[in-house]
Amino acid sequence: MTNLTYSSTELMIVNAARLLRNGDVVFVGVGQPNLACNLAKRTHAPDLVMIYEAGIIGAEPARLPLSIGDPTLVSGSLSVVSMYDIFANYLQRGNVDVGFLGGAQIDKYGNINATLIGTDYAHPKVRLPGSGGAQEIAAWANRCYVITPHQKRRFPEKCDFITSAGYLDGKGGRERAGLRGRGPVAVVTDIGLLEPDETGELALTALHPGKTAEEAIANTGWALKVAANLRFTEPVTEKELRILREELDPTGIYLKS
Repeated sequence: MTNLTYSSTELMIVNAARLLRNGDVVFVGVGQPNLACNLAKRTHAPDLVMIYEAGIIGAEPARLPLSIGDPTLVSGSLSVVSMYDIFANYLQRGNVDVGFLGGAQIDKYGNINATLIGTDYAHPKVRLPGSGGAQEIAAWANRCYVITPHQKRRFPEKCDFITSAGYLDGKGGRERAGLRGRGPVAVVTDIGLLEPDETGELALTALHPGKTAEEAIANTGWALKVAANLRFTEPVTEKELRILREELDPTGIYLKS
């Protein structure tokens, strides 16, 4: 099939899935990260080990789970433990390769805000859901990926509030704060990929087909750097779309949102 038509959500999910490696142990959230992980498992990473926050290790969901406590996650899984065990004995000990994150704001150093919009904590413009387990995942997962639409309001130079640590104030910030994980190694947007440079600042390193660096710059709240070896991601395939639409989310719970 040529000239495939797909949404910006599908574009982000496909490219997030491609970042996963076969054999990775992944801390999975519901929604887009869940679709990305299950897509990877059905394509290039059949040995992906999916961990869900409620305590499920090695999940093999027969259908799209609607929450981290969905019963479909338990059937066929490798193990079911307590939430404490998931965080203390797996995540904090360095046994989780990848954490998927998202948020309302992501700043130039990959810090994430999912707490509030505005500078007054007691009286914000918008009160957001908060961290959940994201701050722990950001701190301790061996590497993190972030999925978010590329919009200027989502990419301020500095977050109104830091819910989950990226590189804090730049290179060495994580180490000074005592955080072991590598932090966000890639941000997947509907324009391209952002990755940290040698200073810890996010820079544009790849574009999706048909997108331009000018689009990314215009939709970023700081002077976005563009890599000298800027590359293009591979086009979305018919197989990837079929799995997403027919196997993973046939009713469009997340793909149509």
